Amino acid sequence: MVKKWLLIMVFGLVLVLAVACSSDEGSENTSSDGNDTGGDTETEDGAEASEVAGADIEGATELSFWTFQELHLEFFVNAVDRWNEENPDRAIRLNAEAYPYDNMHNNLLLALQSGTGAPDIVDIELNRFPNFMQGEPQLLPMNEYVEPVLDQFIESRFDIYSKDGNYYGMPFHVGATVAYYNKEIMDQAGVDIDSIVTWDDYMEAGQKVVENTDAKMVTFETTDIWSFWPLLRQQGSDYFDEDGNTIINNETNVNTLQIMQDMIYEQEIADVTPGGEYHAEEFYGFMNDGGQASIIMPMWYMGRFTDYMPDLEGKMEIRPMPRWSEDGNRSAGAGGTGTVVTNQTEHAELAQDFLAFAKLTEEANIAIWEQLGFDPPMWTVWESEEIMKDNKFFRYFGEEIFDPLLEVRDEIDSINITERNPDMQQELTTNTLNSVLRQQSQTAQEALDQAASTVGE
Repeated sequence: MVKKWLLIMVFGLVLVLAVACSSDEGSENTSSDGNDTGGDTETEDGAEASEVAGADIEGATELSFWTFQELHLEFFVNAVDRWNEENPDRAIRLNAEAYPYDNMHNNLLLALQSGTGAPDIVDIELNRFPNFMQGEPQLLPMNEYVEPVLDQFIESRFDIYSKDGNYYGMPFHVGATVAYYNKEIMDQAGVDIDSIVTWDDYMEAGQKVVENTDAKMVTFETTDIWSFWPLLRQQGSDYFDEDGNTIINNETNVNTLQIMQDMIYEQEIADVTPGGEYHAEEFYGFMNDGGQASIIMPMWYMGRFTDYMPDLEGKMEIRPMPRWSEDGNRSAGAGGTGTVVTNQTEHAELAQDFLAFAKLTEEANIAIWEQLGFDPPMWTVWESEEIMKDNKFFRYFGEEIFDPLLEVRDEIDSINITERNPDMQQELTTNTLNSVLRQQSQTAQEALDQAASTVGE
């Protein structure tokens, strides 16, 4: 009873904080994966949505799960159903709840700091994860589960949720960035998409697109970071280096942003994204109507095509990103959510065993694809019969979705995450990208120098 009242008090404090603070993602209903949390009906305890799995099993051990992504509720409910079938002597009753993005992360941090009120298992979004790595993490390491299977996974996806050699967060996807091409437009322009290997090739193809069609080759975001950040990371650069030092204004980043500006105003093969970002309704309509010939986004963006751009079914094909150099990477990891077990659980072994079952097995990774449409972090399932079964994504993009991933699986470096990432993202999307790409009021060097100064070294 005391714990229940503490939880209610914490939620009250969080609601006050949420009014004063803006979301790192620009909306409480959107994760960095770009996935709408969905659901606008709150339950009595403040959750937007809730599910209970294993409720009819007598003697089942109760575990609690929090997330900011409603789609993840059903994923874990299904995992509990499979677990209970295979482990009747260790049955689980899972109380799963989805909360607004800011509320959930702030509430979790307060609960862990106070020592009470945290769930057994919880999703933590990538940009917020560094907040939970400060000092001694109040999370349980999963090394004994991860290390035996690590060679079957994209290792970098575990590194971003680790500290001092301990793996804490279990990933939902690779987040591999790829190139999506509208083959109908590219064919009309006389461009073979398989001939695009480098960014120089990409820009030459863009000239043919604008000369022979009514489309632009690409548009660049000004209120989000997906058309900028992966381009840096595939070159080995980032906002911050591995030690947390600010490198946003280094030569690589300045050159990249300047090239983006040149593609808009000098080459005239690109434009500013309608609505400012790839998740805006204006952009969905623009892309759906054939406004641009390609887009560089992570694999999880497939769901945006199927859900919001139905007229492009059968026209879009997926390829690796263009290289910046002969031996450069053709992808980069972007976005993510790590699921963890907190140190407040009273059933540590069961919670850890279940999380490993839900995220680290072949069956789990196939379910990630089938249920969520994410590129599973276990690369060994990418060619399995189960993965290759017909579904809406294969019908939309063709049968070779996973071929580009197999080509680039050793080239998917993940971004460096620090506690200052939200500040840098806000500066880039509020000032930097607008001033360079939309207003042309600053050069790339000036704007990124300003970003470095604002966020700090």
